[in-house]
Amino acid sequence: MVKHRESRPGQKAAGGLGAKPRRDMPGKPPAKPAHASRLAKPSRDHGERVNEQRDAATASAAPERPLIVRCGERPTERVPVILESLGAGDFHLIDSGNGLKLEQYGPYRIVRPEAQALWPPSLASHVWDNADAIFTGDTDEDGMGRWRFPREALGETWPLQLLGVDFLGRFTAFRHVGVFPEQIVHWAWMKEQVEAAKRPLKVLNLFGYTGVASLVAAAAGAEVTHVDASKKAIGWARENQALGRMEKLPIRWICEDAMKFILREERRGNKYDIILTDPPKFGRGPNGEVWHLFEHLPLMLDICREILSPKALGLVLTAYSIRASFYSIHELMRETMRGAGGVVESGELVIREAGLDGRTPSRALSTSLFSRWVPK
Repeated sequence: MVKHRESRPGQKAAGGLGAKPRRDMPGKPPAKPAHASRLAKPSRDHGERVNEQRDAATASAAPERPLIVRCGERPTERVPVILESLGAGDFHLIDSGNGLKLEQYGPYRIVRPEAQALWPPSLASHVWDNADAIFTGDTDEDGMGRWRFPREALGETWPLQLLGVDFLGRFTAFRHVGVFPEQIVHWAWMKEQVEAAKRPLKVLNLFGYTGVASLVAAAAGAEVTHVDASKKAIGWARENQALGRMEKLPIRWICEDAMKFILREERRGNKYDIILTDPPKFGRGPNGEVWHLFEHLPLMLDICREILSPKALGLVLTAYSIRASFYSIHELMRETMRGAGGVVESGELVIREAGLDGRTPSRALSTSLFSRWVPK
């Protein structure tokens, strides 16, 4: 269901990667880890994204490239927009409260920390006590911990499905499970665009994490380029591809720093019809390079605009764990897309509780901020 309504500060990044917006406005609590390669974790659960991802993928030692001065009118706006999911495939949010959330992932009920669940739980304590897995440890999105299995020991991975794509859930040390289900609203939108297009589409998935979005796009008929700085995340993505017997789909798996990759694509003149980008808040690369969202996001979006095709269908940005209003990224997106026409719609991604049966709507849990440019 889709409804229209809406870390730690890092050190200054090395190498002058671009303009530095200063919009440290109060906003949502930490939600996603900074993996530059999409090891995300947010309230949404981007945390783990495997911390390494953020760290590796975030390291951008790209040569300095100035922002382009944009002219023309800013795109029209749609705000606030709330993109809401009641769950999909093998996932739904059962209940939340007291800083925790109870989720259904296939056969397992899982309890994880959730800073934004300020209210008391709706369901009785015995329902929560019956969980198959509980994450214990550091409650910070970037903090490590361990899983406790109250009933019986479970394997590290188990099969799941979203939007017709098979992949592996995984118990990680950062409380994440290999997928961020609130993103289903973006993936469903992308799937519709690809299936409705009367031409082949090229999709770029930056900070692609475990590849679920890339598999959804490729299964719909797109030619996909998946970029993540974490070798581990790329390995998980390939496992997911093999699980679904999707090895023949046109996906390029690229393990590289996202900024370096898009700068090279810009120089080569390569273009994409849809770009998904889910950068971390902060990360450090293998050679000591540093990514800081507020320092480097303007340049990243600027380059993304340059590699959009003339008939592009969308540029999607999701942001977790940042102290900001959605208006911060909304106005940045509108400035970036000056003169391109279209619409910028921004707000929040939320997941609505669905109860034990997965079909009983209740409270909405905010997971992240987003901004999306579309041509109309």
